[in-house]
Amino acid sequence: MNASTVIECRDVSFAFGDVPVLQGANFRIEERELVAMIGPNGGGKTTLLKLILGLIRPDSGTVSVFGAESASARSRIGYMPQYAHHDPLFPVTVLDVVLMGRLERRWGGPYLRSDREVALAALAEVGLVALAKRLFQNLSGGQRQRVLIARALATEPDILLLDEPTANVDIVVETQFYEILKQLNERMTIVMVSHDLGLVSKIVDKVICVSGCVRVHPTGEIDARIIEEMYGPDFCMVRHDHALGTGEGGHE
Repeated sequence: MNASTVIECRDVSFAFGDVPVLQGANFRIEERELVAMIGPNGGGKTTLLKLILGLIRPDSGTVSVFGAESASARSRIGYMPQYAHHDPLFPVTVLDVVLMGRLERRWGGPYLRSDREVALAALAEVGLVALAKRLFQNLSGGQRQRVLIARALATEPDILLLDEPTANVDIVVETQFYEILKQLNERMTIVMVSHDLGLVSKIVDKVICVSGCVRVHPTGEIDARIIEEMYGPDFCMVRHDHALGTGEGGHE
């Protein structure tokens, strides 16, 4: 592993029972790269994130994070899952949700002032510190997504893993969200699963294509041929070319 490599998979294979999910995956992610992970549903993207987190182990091959077994580096990774389950009737505040990112540091003890300071700083980074006392259930979809990012940031990570962080938000919110990611990328490595290839391609350094096997491409190599190989000939790619506030835009 190179000195700047933070994540490395070597010949990684994984199956659920007799159903293969990943076969012979090889790739590296370098320090402070912003990487998109794309591929069809069921192609293995979420499984790959869980392997990086050390939540599951490969059937063969190795997954290294900061040069060690992935599970040993979990405290250095902030993770936003694809689905966050919550009880809409439970009166949890925004700050309460973000503080959950500090739980691993506080098993058996109360939150400290330092925990609250870190949580509020994380909310400030996503532009929501003014909503710290608001009930989580009363937020918009885009605001909830940003709160969940803040929860991941409250772990004070060196790597941020995001599983479809912009699902079910509109294009304006999505664009604002990516601006936040670019700022965070100045100090940490970010890997995100996304299906909006047009918008993502403007900010990422490289793309990891996951569909059973794994292939890595610089952003500029992603073309119609690669998309068809990943998703099939009926996939329709939408690219959003617009500048916020100008009223100009287009689709193709």
